[in-house]
Amino acid sequence: MLILKPKSAKLERALEFEFRNKDLLHQALTHSSYAYEHPESGWSNNEVLEFLGDSVVGLAVADFFCAAYPQLAEGDLSKFKSTAASTLALSDLARKIRLDKHILLGRGEEKSGGRKKRTILAGAFEALMGAIYLDQGFQAAKDIIIRLLRSSFKKIKGPEVMINNYKSALQEHFQKENLSPPFYKLIMENGPDHRKNFVVEVRIGSRALAKAKGRSKKSAEQKAAQKALKSLLGKKMKAISEEAFLLKK
Repeated sequence: MLILKPKSAKLERALEFEFRNKDLLHQALTHSSYAYEHPESGWSNNEVLEFLGDSVVGLAVADFFCAAYPQLAEGDLSKFKSTAASTLALSDLARKIRLDKHILLGRGEEKSGGRKKRTILAGAFEALMGAIYLDQGFQAAKDIIIRLLRSSFKKIKGPEVMINNYKSALQEHFQKENLSPPFYKLIMENGPDHRKNFVVEVRIGSRALAKAKGRSKKSAEQKAAQKALKSLLGKKMKAISEEAFLLKK
């Protein structure tokens, strides 16, 4: 049976970091499905490194926002942190360094589209940061995380407040108006199990506010809520991801 070995040079160049212990890098890239199918390789999967990397990422992200936006209150900083360290955000950072091209997956996971799954990408990114921490310490991992974060958050200035959930924000808007909360209706779903598309409509009473498509019902609901909020708030709202936006105070 062929045992693959990650080709690390391109990934290290994207990270601007070179591992002293390549075994840590290989472990970070080894998904549990691959380790299970290749016990003879002797490689551990990346789950322990993912556990460690979760804390490394959390601390680095918190440090970044505390330093970048000292004027923000604790609640707003928490919203920034939860947005930047979410599965969605970390999977986007993983794609930015083309981590999806380097993960080792089992055959079944590969066939089911695992290389595009956000949970796998985010987990591999956390595992990679955990490996960097063990290889050369927290500062090395922090430098990489902050460099990647800056490209996403460099345009945020001034006293804006972060609201990191479109659905919650839409519900709060109608609560302030003493109106019934919006509800979400699944209009259509199609495609094979591993590549389904969902179309969801957000409504208030009998009135349709917006309709959107997503790879999951949750994603479609967020996008529908985003469209509805955009029509209500206009230029006051500045989207920064599928989950988060800024609203000027």
